Formats: sequence, structure tokens, C-alpha cells
Amino acid sequence: MEPVIGLEVHAQLLTDSKMFCGCSTRYSGAPPNTHCCAVCAGMPGALPVLNARALDFGIRSALALNCTIATTSRFDRKNYSYPDVPKGYQISQFEEPIGRRGRLDFSSDGQPVSWGITRLHLEEDTGKTTHTSVAGRDVSLVDYNRSGIPLMEIVTEPETHAPAEAREFFAALRQILMYLEVNDGNLQEGSMRADVNISLRQPGGELGPKVEIKNLNSFRAVQRALEYEIDRQNRVLAEGGTIYQETRGWDERGERTVPQRTKEYAHDYRYFPEPDLPPLTISESQVESFRASLPELPLARSIRFVQAYGLTPYQAHVLTLERATADYFERAVAVAVASPAGLANWITGDLARLTHESGAGLQSIPVAAEHVAQLVGMVEQSEITGSAGKQVLEAMFTTGERPEAVVDRLDLRQMGDASTLEVLATEVLAENPKLVETYRSGKHNAIQAMVGKAMAKSKGKANPQKVREILEVKLQ
Repeated sequence: MEPVIGLEVHAQLLTDSKMFCGCSTRYSGAPPNTHCCAVCAGMPGALPVLNARALDFGIRSALALNCTIATTSRFDRKNYSYPDVPKGYQISQFEEPIGRRGRLDFSSDGQPVSWGITRLHLEEDTGKTTHTSVAGRDVSLVDYNRSGIPLMEIVTEPETHAPAEAREFFAALRQILMYLEVNDGNLQEGSMRADVNISLRQPGGELGPKVEIKNLNSFRAVQRALEYEIDRQNRVLAEGGTIYQETRGWDERGERTVPQRTKEYAHDYRYFPEPDLPPLTISESQVESFRASLPELPLARSIRFVQAYGLTPYQAHVLTLERATADYFERAVAVAVASPAGLANWITGDLARLTHESGAGLQSIPVAAEHVAQLVGMVEQSEITGSAGKQVLEAMFTTGERPEAVVDRLDLRQMGDASTLEVLATEVLAENPKLVETYRSGKHNAIQAMVGKAMAKSKGKANPQKVREILEVKLQ
């Protein structure tokens, strides 16, 4: 049987206030039910007011995903009764979403892929229900702090048969939303999560019943849940069983899907237009203004890095994974004192390691991009050795000093004077007659040990290439 897969991705928007009221969205760590008001708690008579910034974010995201923006859009009431939906309905968009018929181009297993986007719409998030035990009794506790948080839902076409490709789509979408600065990409805290839909069919035949797996909050979970569910449905059918349209959850510890409820159809939600919010009208000039404000997106930026800076596709990919890293690289390369490839290696290597170990973001580290460029330039110009460069970078990361200041303070400038290196080479040869004899017997690799002796004798300050050249001449 052939699996057919589609995704529904929910992303919380980085606004200061909620979708339809003025309550703060900064509820993480706050006591339960302290970031809510009459509107987001669903009190009778409370009227919603649309968050303009959330609408802006939705339009920008839809454009980045190549969607057609609706000139007229509206909100609807999606009716269902759960304790974490205080009004008994969710304000969402159904008939007229803000974006339709888009696509996302990305790479999967090194090959270009394009997924269709069915729709992008705005809605409000629900509250959070926690099932626990209090005084020996099983209870359900509801926290409405999250209720009303601005949410964007992106629904794909049923595009793929491969769980790994679904994983890469989710990663690429997260990257774009973070580039746009509309979502923080924090999967662990649920600010972005995916529901995956899967049906089996005979190749080219009709789709079987759709099973939805809810609230997957990691790339690995998306792939593993799909792999498990494909295997489960094939086993059920092989044993003569029936697949039912249902919603399932993902048991991370057991690595299996578990049934939750029968899957609803659209008519079960009894959608109807939200009477308290007027329709939205978006002009062509507004759309073009939003389009002009979009940043260069990851795929286009990666291609440009290869073409403009001569980087390898891998270097360009790593540098453009996060917008802050790509911006940092371009500030460094603009100084024009180091090669782009050298900068790429240092930024994605030693600097990335130090940044990760510090727990800081690249935007807040004490090392300016232009100072990294100067440091890499000093290494490439043989003013200091590569190992000394690593030492300098670590000092810069601690003190924020310029590289020249650290080099002078630690006396790390490389010995490049020919006469000084001549004396050093002569001393090394005199002090290591066995290595000289080994070299002259035909084992020329012994010169590496001699260079090492020279580097140790100079405390790492000798230019190893020049020392090697002088030694080779003297050994002749």
C-alpha cells in the first residue's frame, strides 16, 4: 500500500498581546490564569478586537510561502466543547482564509522538492488542560493563560509518500518563519507544532480513511510517528482489519501512536461567520508593500552565498540555517580582510562551539563580526598560527578585545623573519642528530618531527611552512 501524507502546522505568532484582546502573550512561567481577561476567558458580552500585528505576520508568512492573498477575508466560529476552549468555540478562518494555493521549495536528501500549500489562516490558541491527581483523586486542571494566543495554521497538500520528506518540510517551514521573525521556532515549548495526516491507498487508487496524529513537537517525532503509523495501518489491513478515520496521539516513550478520538469532519464544527468581527479587506498596494518588506529567504540566500562568495553548498547551507548566523557572516565578509571560505569555517566551527557552550545567541556574544574577520585575516596572512588564532578567539569571547590587542598581550605574533628562522632551524638540526640521520636515510617524514621541535622551541610562534622550507634546504 502507498502512503499519502500531508501536514497541518500551527505556529504561535510573536506578538506582545493576544489575538483578540490586550492580554500579554508572555505567560511562560506565570501562575495559571493570570494572563487572561473577559475576552480570552470567554465571558458573556466580551467583544474581540483583531490584533493588527498578527494580521501583518500572517500576510508576510503567506507571501513567503508564495500564497495568493485574499483581497477579502473573514473569521468564523469553529464550535466544539472542550474545557480548554472557554467560549465553546474557537475564532478561526474557514471559508475565506488570508492565503491560498502556495508552495514551499526545499531540499530533501539533497534533492529539490516543492510542496503545495493549500491554505494559511489565522486563529486563536486554546488553553491548556493538565490531567493529574490531587489528594488521591484524578482531576483535570485548566489554565487559560495560553487561550487567545495568536496562532497561524499552514495546511499542505497531500504531497508525499516519504516520512523523511515530511520531516524536512517541517524543518524548512520552521526556518522560514524564524527568518521572518514571526515565530521563535521553540518546538519544545509548543510554540510550533505539527499535526500529520496519513492515508493508505493502492498506487494511483482512491485514498483510504485519514488518520491524524496530533501535536508533534520535534522533527524526529514527525518522521517516527509517520513511520510507525504506516506500519500499523499495513499490519491492520494485512490481518483483514479496518482503518477508521480518527485522531491519534504520539507516545514518545513507547514510540507508538495511540487512539484519542474519532476524527471530526468539517461539518461537525458547525462553522459560521464570526458576527463580532467585520470582514478583512486587503488592497493590492498593501500586499505589494508587505512583499517588498520580506527578507531574503534561506534557500535564495544559500544559493547566493555559493555564487557570490564561492562557498561550497554545505558551507552555505550551514551558514543560512539561522538568519542571525547568515547576517553575522555577511558583516564579517564585508570587512574584506579574510577569505569568505575561511570566515565560513571559523564562524561555523570554533565560534559556533564557543557560542553553544556559553548558551548565548550569536546576537549577544561579545565578539564583533568585523573582529572575527580581522582575526581570520591574521591567520591567513601568517601573522599568527591557526592554533594561536583559536587561543585568541577564546580570549576575545571572554573579554571582547580586538584580536590585535590579544595577540600583543599574549605575545603570539608568528616569527617570520628569515634570519631568526635560520638560527632556529640550525639549532633544531644540531639538537636532533637522530632525526637528521633518519631523514637522510630516505624517511623524509622525519621532517615533520623536526618542524614540531621548532614549533615547541619557539613556543608556537614560528611560521611552520617557512621553517619546513629552511630545514629542507639545510638537509640537502
